[in-house]
Amino acid sequence: MDMSQYLEVFIDESKEHLQTINEQLLELEKNPDDVAIVNEIFRSAHTLKGMSATMGFEDLANLTHQMENVLDAIRNGKISVTPELLDVIFRAVDDLEAMVVSISEGGDGKRDVTEVVAQLKKIEKGDVVAVPQKSNSTYEQTYDEFEYTILKQSAEQGFHSYEVTIKLRSDCLLKAARVFMIFEVIEQIGEVIKSVPTVEMLEAEQFDDQFVVTVVTKVSEEELQKRIMKVSEVEEVNVRSVDLRRSEPLVEQKEESKEEQKEETKTVEKTVEKKQEAQEEKTTGKQVSNKTIRVNIERLDVLMNLFEELVIDRGRLEQISRELNNPELHETVERMSRISGDLQNIILNMRMVPVETVFNRFPRMVRQLARDLGKKINLEIIGAETELDRTVIDEIGDPLVHLLRNAIDHGIETPDVRRAKGKPEEGTVKLKAYHSGNHVFIEIEDDGAGISREKVLKKAISKGIISEQNAANLTDKQVYELIFASGFSTADKVSDISGRGVGLDVVKNTIESLGGSVSIDSEEGVGSIFSIQLPLTLSIISVMLVEIQHEKYAIPLSSIIETAIVKKEDILHAHNQKVIDFRGKVVPLLFLKDIFEVPVVKEDDDFLSVVIVRKGEKMAGLVVDSFIGQQEVVLKSLGNYLTSVFAISGATILGDGQVALIVDCNALIK
Repeated sequence: MDMSQYLEVFIDESKEHLQTINEQLLELEKNPDDVAIVNEIFRSAHTLKGMSATMGFEDLANLTHQMENVLDAIRNGKISVTPELLDVIFRAVDDLEAMVVSISEGGDGKRDVTEVVAQLKKIEKGDVVAVPQKSNSTYEQTYDEFEYTILKQSAEQGFHSYEVTIKLRSDCLLKAARVFMIFEVIEQIGEVIKSVPTVEMLEAEQFDDQFVVTVVTKVSEEELQKRIMKVSEVEEVNVRSVDLRRSEPLVEQKEESKEEQKEETKTVEKTVEKKQEAQEEKTTGKQVSNKTIRVNIERLDVLMNLFEELVIDRGRLEQISRELNNPELHETVERMSRISGDLQNIILNMRMVPVETVFNRFPRMVRQLARDLGKKINLEIIGAETELDRTVIDEIGDPLVHLLRNAIDHGIETPDVRRAKGKPEEGTVKLKAYHSGNHVFIEIEDDGAGISREKVLKKAISKGIISEQNAANLTDKQVYELIFASGFSTADKVSDISGRGVGLDVVKNTIESLGGSVSIDSEEGVGSIFSIQLPLTLSIISVMLVEIQHEKYAIPLSSIIETAIVKKEDILHAHNQKVIDFRGKVVPLLFLKDIFEVPVVKEDDDFLSVVIVRKGEKMAGLVVDSFIGQQEVVLKSLGNYLTSVFAISGATILGDGQVALIVDCNALIK
């Protein structure tokens, strides 16, 4: 029997079961005596085993079967739940996830799991199991999504990525000092992306005589090996290139472009609720059932593209209706606009995905980081059901990973420090999502050390980001904004978690490229909140159409505070910049005709039409010739050849067939 027709369903359902197992294992760690949780994990594992055997993936079925035996022993009271036991099961789940990813990419789902199976068998027999450490003599490193992204981007830019196993002499006395010297040598020619054990453990000399570092550099393997061998007390250095294809299944992949999205065969699950009339439900007393179908993403993309064309034609019809002034035509077009508006909402909702799909990977990550850093951390997730457009969901994973790492590494203190401050030993990190208007807000809040104004200013001045004269006049909020500068880090020591200068500037740029913004609120000693604002969708946006000479431009309404008419004599000059007094604030004027080099057809009047726009705390007045009005438009890309056009984020086709460029207010305010 040909089982290939069921492969897609098998992959989707396997991922769902593995996610359930991950979530329930984390719950089990908090409540080790709760048999109901063990039963829930057992059910998912049992179903996964049966599906795998039916599809012919024996390695997957065998590993799940062995894990199932351990779970059965737990629920029958033969063995008890310990952190060490959960570490082994988590590792087995990681292997299962890697197998499923391999299958989804056309592989056979095979993987060497001899070691983890042996550990599971020992646990089943009741033997005490040590935490399974990855051998430093091998190259079986794994990378989370953020580390993998750095490795991939480095490769695209011509850098080499190596996994370097370094062995110190067994009689080496000052191992931590030798590690520091090795890191110094490496940092002269590249960057350390990851180390096993962690940098903190190396500094504390919590390793035998060898460790592994992942290095990004432009030098050859031979040159890297030669330089490290020059450090005294180093006995052996083995260098091997990172195999990105091997590392790739260990992280959740992002779709790189719309063209690649159309080639993707993965599916999304959308729920369609068929509700009966309220009266009928009361009389029959029957439960309303939910029907679920799996829809290929390519079909949703095609449907969205067709609807975008419909929006353009709708705009054209509305314009013709206004020009002809025919009551019957006007009524028909109005009705069509209402129906297409309803259709628009339905299609946009079909593309919406809960942020849970991104959030659900974080509890495991936080657990591991907390253990690596010797901290106690409770992650609270609020509003995981909040929905975002799939194109936005695909992009926010990396920024959130880095902000969470930042909160755990820099924010939450160690238990002894927290005790000394009168805080609970366990720190809390809250990950919260909620809707507000046409935006979704995601907040990362911690009750840690907060941001030190003095420390940030000192580092910013030393880096040349700001002068000492200007530093004294900054508000706290403006000081916090400085940590988004490129290469900025307040870390006192090197860490593979954060503090290597690959940081918050990347986070900010990614979020702003999605039409969003990020802000910080912090109180030293109390904690910090990073707040991200994102648009619900990137496809159809509301804009203010303006005219500059005879050209039409669109300014997104999400950036506009208000419009104003300003007299020429009210324009002031400050620091060689034309400004206006807007409600008690000095706002710089930007003349779009000069910025976009629009040919002058008519001279300026005595009054200027100004659109006041804002990005965070900063404002600017965009000077245009006239306002046309508000309109919903379809955002179209300018294509590969015009990706670097300054202050233009895309274009749209208006009702009369003209193309209007969409202004990027964030770039202008920068």
